[in-house]
Amino acid sequence: MFPVKGFLEIICFEITSAETALQSVADRIVFAAERSWGGITPNIDEFRYLKNKYTKPIYVQISPQSEAFLCSDAEFHQMKSDLLDFKKSGADGFVFGILNRGNQIDSERNQELISLTKPLPCTFSNAADHTPDLKETVEQLVRLGFHGVITSGGKKDVRKSKTELKDLIELYSHRINILINGNISSEIIAEIKNETGARFFHSTAIPPYESYVNEDEIKKMKMQL
Repeated sequence: MFPVKGFLEIICFEITSAETALQSVADRIVFAAERSWGGITPNIDEFRYLKNKYTKPIYVQISPQSEAFLCSDAEFHQMKSDLLDFKKSGADGFVFGILNRGNQIDSERNQELISLTKPLPCTFSNAADHTPDLKETVEQLVRLGFHGVITSGGKKDVRKSKTELKDLIELYSHRINILINGNISSEIIAEIKNETGARFFHSTAIPPYESYVNEDEIKKMKMQL
């Protein structure tokens, strides 16, 4: 569960980037859609194509087409249906995160999704950064059975939350994989690793002013881990 060397996960919002990342030195990808929305459930036929062609692990992001991390009853029903379809199609794991209107973890709904995914692992999305107490949130995610959580320490720019991330890693990294995001790039990944003790990273690997995953950027990040 906890590698000696750093682990690099690339989130891909369309199939071209997914193929680039699956052929790269990345350890795993998260397949999603609609980068401008922060990622929603991708096209299942594209996922099946990727699973048939590549052996690298592919997690699938399951998210409703709605704002924030809330979902209606209809959207939650769709999430469950989508999750089961992707599970049958060979997903290696899932990424999702549901909050209630107080920006607290919606324990009941998240637990129901985890139960449907078993025995596959689940990562809680960056919805964690929108909760009022990140440490309490991570503790709750551990209890619910999540294998990982994506976080920038509660701030958009990970460089502004290195102290918070170091504390989280010291407290919880033996119980849950803490995947660091927040504009992670080859320019800062070594700094974040060295100052927080992080071993798991989650990145788009899309350089500024570009639209697709860049294989050279993945190589540069992986070399520093």
